[in-house]
Amino acid sequence: MSSIRFIMIGGFLGAGKTTTIARLARTYQDQGLKVGIVTNDQATDLVDTHTLRNQGFNVGEVAGACFCCNFNELTNTADQLHLDNKPDVILAEPVGSCTDLVATVVQPLMQLFGDRFDVAPYGVILKPSHGRRILKGDPKAGFSPKAAYIFKKQLEEADFVLINRADELTEAELDELTQLLANEAPDTPLLRISAKTGEGFDAFLEQLEQRGEFGRRILDMDYDVYAEGEAELGWLNMSLTATADTEFDLDALVLDIVDRLQNSLATATAETAHLKTIGLSDGAHAVANLVSSDTRAELSLPSQCKTTSADLVVNARVAIDPAQLQTFVESAVDQACQSHGAKTEVRQTQAFRPGRPVPTHRITEFG
Repeated sequence: MSSIRFIMIGGFLGAGKTTTIARLARTYQDQGLKVGIVTNDQATDLVDTHTLRNQGFNVGEVAGACFCCNFNELTNTADQLHLDNKPDVILAEPVGSCTDLVATVVQPLMQLFGDRFDVAPYGVILKPSHGRRILKGDPKAGFSPKAAYIFKKQLEEADFVLINRADELTEAELDELTQLLANEAPDTPLLRISAKTGEGFDAFLEQLEQRGEFGRRILDMDYDVYAEGEAELGWLNMSLTATADTEFDLDALVLDIVDRLQNSLATATAETAHLKTIGLSDGAHAVANLVSSDTRAELSLPSQCKTTSADLVVNARVAIDPAQLQTFVESAVDQACQSHGAKTEVRQTQAFRPGRPVPTHRITEFG
């Protein structure tokens, strides 16, 4: 197996990792390179995996635990991608509630698998909606200090930080975030990008091409605080089928589900880390998402599809009890489908709190 460039892009839930990785993958493909992608989740039925596969990418999924706790599955998945397509580049998207990835993923790859993977600098995407509130110490940030601890640790271990959604922010807002980040991570390079438009991607690609003393920001971690911060989130993955006697608008349906869920969660004052819904029908796919309680739901990938049958997957990461979250999701899905004349058949629902991280490896000394 020849050396593969391994690029992992981290960031909090809803930061825009999937959109960023999709644009990176297309860029590398345009350069004539073969690309493999590895997604990651605490459970199966990940919207990101469906989204990327339906865009034509070769995707492997590590499910059931984060990369750090399922390291062997990460390397096995990379091996399978190599057998399938012999990629020049592997892009990896870790779970958005994970940190300490330099010690538990980057360094193990460099020291134990250095002959197989050429590891790139580790970039972390800043999520503006929560980032501004957390970094300012806003008591209305929506998450406890323990969850905010994870967010800050992600920034601390990054080789560089990407301020995403630059096209949606004013210059004053960008300057404020830049200053907040400079205060939080004073020695870390900052880039402004838009995963949606491609703004700033040339500088981003240049950063990823760097070689040298990268992946060395080993964190001083309190795993008790880390575990409690992750466990604050209710985690839900649901897959179902919607069928109707007459055609319904797939784009309108997935957006309606997210809208209804946002409204119901607001009544419980439950802060949303990320909501995603994908609808799949005869090769078409539509994706709607919500990245925080104080932003609007958006149709991020329209399908322009009208159909009588669709497979739906809902992913919700919310600061609420998982059982209560499941009740909200089931109600939003049922009401939205009924309003579009569709009946639902649920195939699988997984609702839980993430367990304590137990890394396969944790390397704190450089080889």
